[in-house]
Amino acid sequence: MKLVRFGDPGSERPGVLLDNGTRLDAAALGGDYDEAFFAADGLRDVERWVARDAASAPRVDASVRLGPPIARPSKIICIGLNFRDHAAESAMAIPAEPVIFFKATTALAGPNDPVVIPRGASKLDWEVELAVVVGQRASYVGLDEANQYVAGYALHNDYSERSFQLERGGQWVKGKSADTFAPIGPFLATRDEVRDPHALGMWLTVNGTTRQKGTTANMIFNVPTLVSYVSQFMTLLPGDVISTGTPAGVGLGVKPTPVYLQAGDEVELGIDSLGRARQKVVAYS
Repeated sequence: MKLVRFGDPGSERPGVLLDNGTRLDAAALGGDYDEAFFAADGLRDVERWVARDAASAPRVDASVRLGPPIARPSKIICIGLNFRDHAAESAMAIPAEPVIFFKATTALAGPNDPVVIPRGASKLDWEVELAVVVGQRASYVGLDEANQYVAGYALHNDYSERSFQLERGGQWVKGKSADTFAPIGPFLATRDEVRDPHALGMWLTVNGTTRQKGTTANMIFNVPTLVSYVSQFMTLLPGDVISTGTPAGVGLGVKPTPVYLQAGDEVELGIDSLGRARQKVVAYS
């Protein structure tokens, strides 16, 4: 299945995207795509509802805004330097273990919402990433069972303000957490929709110019490894997000002079089986 949420920011309703592009309003199920939903095996309930009621369910017009396909999770966990080519362009060593940092959950945005340049920012950068959504509570998960804890996958643009991240001291989270810096979607594809998460093409353009073109096959640490690894250090809750890193081609890596986003720029991105998104860059006001 493909789960969507639609409507104005803060007032999104749950829905389902059918293979033919039709959007169904799934509010009749009650609740939202949040921690309680995933913990109660809500995916099974949605599957049954679609099989029973899809023909009569209310339709959602394609003009209605899509929000992030999950309600605010307890954590957005990001994996740094998880592609060899990106580590190389960043002039950093290949990590021996996954590098973990966080994005604030208030950064969550819809897939086509504007991205806002934060006040005082000067180096806004892009990163197309595969996001993994956790389906059940996970603590000290073994590698051989880690896939069972994955609810599904989504497209994520891990926006970064490099001056905040690298020039202001302390943790990377400062450059990753501004409002609108975590647009996710257009939909959450359940695990069965993605045959192999490690064989997905991924791309990103800025104003029509290709900046990133890669594949999840080049991840250093794969999805089961990341789920198992992160669960050794913290409890993963249903609905949590693990963003798995980006390939080469970020603005910071452009030689000889890095290139950063400016107000008016348009970023488009996509991952095989996970759709595409577009964000316009706007100035803070």
